[in-house]
Amino acid sequence: MTFPDLKKTGSTISTIVAELRTLRLASLEHRQRLNNPPKLPARKTLAHIVDRLSAALFPNRLGIPDLTDESIDFFVGHTLDTALRDLTIEVQRELHFVSGLETSSSTVGAQAARIIAAFAIRLPDIRVILESDIRAAYQGDPAARSIDEVLVCYPGITAITHYRLAHELHRLEVPLIARMISEIAHSLTGIEIHPGAQIGESFFIDHGTGVVIGETAVIGRNVRLYQAVTLGAKSFPVDEQGTLVKGNLRHPVVEDDVVIYAGATILGRITIGQGSTIGGNVWLTHSIPPNSRIAQAQTHHEKNGT
Repeated sequence: MTFPDLKKTGSTISTIVAELRTLRLASLEHRQRLNNPPKLPARKTLAHIVDRLSAALFPNRLGIPDLTDESIDFFVGHTLDTALRDLTIEVQRELHFVSGLETSSSTVGAQAARIIAAFAIRLPDIRVILESDIRAAYQGDPAARSIDEVLVCYPGITAITHYRLAHELHRLEVPLIARMISEIAHSLTGIEIHPGAQIGESFFIDHGTGVVIGETAVIGRNVRLYQAVTLGAKSFPVDEQGTLVKGNLRHPVVEDDVVIYAGATILGRITIGQGSTIGGNVWLTHSIPPNSRIAQAQTHHEKNGT
């Protein structure tokens, strides 16, 4: 492969910068944000914030080495303080972005402070739910040697930790930051969980790569998923102008004590009844009653009417 010589092509860095500026301004004008466009939350900063929140939730395993009984509370307090202060700044950025700088800084600051206070109060509850997720992983995987191994090694726990934090922020109406946090986990683990999904306690994703859980999915307690499972939408309705209708309930409801094996695809607002087992590579678009056992051969027969 040959590379162009900038001098021979007549291009310079300054001309490239000018062309990029023209494209950027045209894009901003199209979005009606030409004058002082508000800054977006910073993805790298959010990744560091999640790391610090995780360390505060589980300081003995995800915090710094050599913590003692005397120093651990100080570490947790200091880590939380810095993480929440940084998160407040990112929340302010999202609020400014949404309002288009039409809201005063003092109003945005007060709103961000209320959001962060409500989020912080929920952290002990998030830890309790995460402990149930970690126990479910340990109890559900014969290869797991200890609870600690699950916490520090399992990509499913990394994804679920990001989801639990992101879901709380989504509930507090900062959906952009919530989505960014969930996509950080997606990049790290290959597991995509929309922060709008509702997931009960004791949730376990084994292996995890390729798992997709959509925005309006509802998952009960003690549910286990394996790799490449999709809880997705069956169709995407459009309005009279041909624009996708957003916000409608379009993803499955998975009740308590369900196991879904690798490669299963479950689409639409259907219900998987409590205690059911869905076999590997099953394609399912209809509800099933509690305690069902669905295998790939069964779905093949149903499609062919036999």
